Amino acid sequence: MNRINNLFQTHKKDILSIYFCAGAPTLEGTAEVIRTLEKNGVNMIEIGIPFSDPMADGPVIQEAATLALRNGMSLRKLFSQLQGIRKDVQIPLILMGYLNPIMQYGFEAFCKKCQEVGVDGVIIPDLPFKDYQELYHATALKYDVRVIMLITPETSDERIRFIDDHTEGFIYMVSSASTTGAQKDFNATKVDYFHRINDLGLKNPRMVGFGISNKATFDAACQYASGGIIGSKFVTFLQESQGDAESAIIKLKEALKS
Repeated sequence: MNRINNLFQTHKKDILSIYFCAGAPTLEGTAEVIRTLEKNGVNMIEIGIPFSDPMADGPVIQEAATLALRNGMSLRKLFSQLQGIRKDVQIPLILMGYLNPIMQYGFEAFCKKCQEVGVDGVIIPDLPFKDYQELYHATALKYDVRVIMLITPETSDERIRFIDDHTEGFIYMVSSASTTGAQKDFNATKVDYFHRINDLGLKNPRMVGFGISNKATFDAACQYASGGIIGSKFVTFLQESQGDAESAIIKLKEALKS
């Protein structure tokens, strides 16, 4: 069974997923960050593929991507760093990146390599769902790679149901239509959005991302979905610690208590 599906079968609530950008702040730290996060109880990891024009990302992740590219990170380099990671890492690993680098690599070659190194899914924010269905779904299925789709408060109920019917793994609930970045809390409008999605009775579990940085936002994500995805806050701590993932995840867990 795909590790993503297995996670959501065995953990119904309070799932913690962490995003970091491969190659930042240090080029060779990818595997160590992954191992450290799993050791510290993280349930799932999103590994960012740096790109020069990350349109869905806020300034913290944009800066991380720029640094990673300057350090020499590439998709080929990332795959080489992930080689052998499954010898001691069991949790789901997801690559998150934009379509351009993946298409330059070749989509089938990309999926094949994901299967080879043990990547379970991919999030491609600028991949239109229609294109995914028509051009990429069969290939992803062939290599058991889950393509995770994003929805926002502006996504219609009809479209959300359609996405739910034609995907597996989980649905990524973007908390707002803005870019990534930490928020202190979720306002009434966002809570109404969470309620609306819950009322649809979707078959796929959901994870909330964008803006989760403290106890209030993480608890809300766990209340209205299966858990939360934290990116900018962890990336900030990782940068401040100069790549010391142990220090960064300890600081993040402290932040989630207050």
